[in-house]
Parts: sequence; C-alpha cells; structure tokens
Amino acid sequence: MVRFSNSLVGILNFFVFLLSVPILSTGIWLSLHASTQCERFLDKPMIALGAFLMIVAIAGVVGSWCRVTWLLWFYLFVMFFLILIVLCFTIFAFLVTSKGSGETIQGKAYKEYRLEAYSDWLQKRVNNAKHWNNIRSCLYESKFCSNLEVYARRESVSAFYKEDLTPLESGCCKPSNDCNFIYINATSWTKTSGTQKNSDCQLWDNEKDKLCYNCQACKAGFLDNLKSSWKRVAIVNIIFLVLLIIVYAMGCCAFRNNKEDSYARSSGFNNP
Repeated sequence: MVRFSNSLVGILNFFVFLLSVPILSTGIWLSLHASTQCERFLDKPMIALGAFLMIVAIAGVVGSWCRVTWLLWFYLFVMFFLILIVLCFTIFAFLVTSKGSGETIQGKAYKEYRLEAYSDWLQKRVNNAKHWNNIRSCLYESKFCSNLEVYARRESVSAFYKEDLTPLESGCCKPSNDCNFIYINATSWTKTSGTQKNSDCQLWDNEKDKLCYNCQACKAGFLDNLKSSWKRVAIVNIIFLVLLIIVYAMGCCAFRNNKEDSYARSSGFNNP
C-alpha cells in the first residue's frame, strides 16, 4: 500500500504537470500575439492557471515519489482549499443560474429575453458599464450578427419568424417584438412612429457595429447563454470534485506513508 499510494499520486500529478505545459504556453502566446480584446482577456487567467497547476503538480510528484513530507503537506493543503473552492463555485453556479429563461412569442419560432428575469447578481454584472463594454466588444468580434445577416439576407419576414434564433441572435441582432418595427432583413428594420414602452426600441440602430448590442435584451440573451454554459460547467465540476476528493484521499495515504517511513528511519528501522 505504501508504494501504491505514493506511486499513484506521483503518476496522476505527472499527468497534471503535462497538462499545465500547454495551458501555460497558450497563455504566454496570447499575451505576446493576441490581436483582439477577447483573446487578451484570456492570457492572464491561463498563465495563472498553468503556473498554479505546474507548481502543485511538482509538489505532488516530488512529495510522493521522493518522500519529501513538507512538500506533500503543502500539496494536501492546496488540494483541500481547491476542493472547497470548486464546491463553493459549483453551488454558486447552480444558485445564480436557477432563474431566467426565454419568453415565447406567439407566431415566432424564436424566444425573446428580459433582463429582469435573471438573478440580481448577474444583472449587476452586465449593468456595470465597464464590464458590459468588454463583453460587448467580444460579442461584436464574434460576428454572429453578421453571420445571421448573410444566412437570412433573402428571407421573407414570415420565413425569418420561423428561424430558431440563439439567445444572442435574438437579443443583440434584431429589435424587440415590442417595437413593432418593419422588417427589411435579419439585421435591418425600419422604425415606426409612436411611443414604445420598451427602452430597447430607442437603442436600436441599423449600423452593423451598433444594432442592439446596448439593449437590455442583448444583456439578457448573453446571460441566458452564460446560464447554459455555467450549468454545463457545474455538472463537469461535480465529476471533477469527486476526482479531487479521491486524489486527496490518496495523497493523505501517501503523507501517512511518508510519516511512517520517517519514523522508521529515525528509529533505526528500514522498510521491507
């Protein structure tokens, strides 16, 4: 059991070390060669994650294989807090994504999205001007509205209403159904006279870099997309959490083995 637990912890952490190399390399590459704001946003988190995994993996490998007790203690300490962080984030992700969904519109295949339907915490994030400007820039750079325009350029209004738009396409690329604008194509609409209760109607612009990117509906569409992503991440985190607990338990066995070996050596005995 002594050799098995130490060897297994070392092998697992060796693979973690191998995983950290491409993550760290990608982060460094992005910091040097990124051409868009979205790519630059990813470089520091990837460098931090890669460096963290590399340091923890080295501590696990050296601590278990070379029987360095203090390194293994450091490894277990970090793993314990990592388990707590993953657990807290998973619970948090389920809580903040429990509210909000698309609103079905009669006669249309797509749904529309209202910001007030989502959790207060998420609303505060997207209503922060600095945060939204960064998100808006990333949304525009992804060009999903341009792709929708090309795809649906020659569609009639009746055909467009049958399109199953994504939350982002529905919220950011077209005006709200409340506005009653006249359809030209997927991303071009003629404003009608009269007062609209929905503030998004005033924000709509046919300019390709504006459209409805500043609308509440676009923020809601982004949150609905984020909600789906976070739920998938939370499910993966549950699996990851189980694996972390198993590795942590094996690390505890390896730590105990190190202590027993150290005690045996200090008492003048050798392992068989």
